[in-house]
Amino acid sequence: MATMNVSLPDGLKEFVETQVGERGYGTSSEFVRDLIRREQARTQLRALLVEGMGSGPGSEMDEAYFQRMRERIRLSGAA
Repeated sequence: MATMNVSLPDGLKEFVETQVGERGYGTSSEFVRDLIRREQARTQLRALLVEGMGSGPGSEMDEAYFQRMRERIRLSGAA
């Protein structure tokens, strides 16, 4: 695993330390890694949304649409 040193103003350092204690992280590194993973996921989701928006018109989300979704879920055994 690579090491990276980050300088923080006192206020941010105190915030990180508080979050570590309140959220059950073992170290500040665990907290920062979690923040980075969440940002990666958010960035990936945004890219997928932009790709979907550019893929053309979607389905009309009327009562029939939701009924088809319910039926697909029921048939899959997930319900």
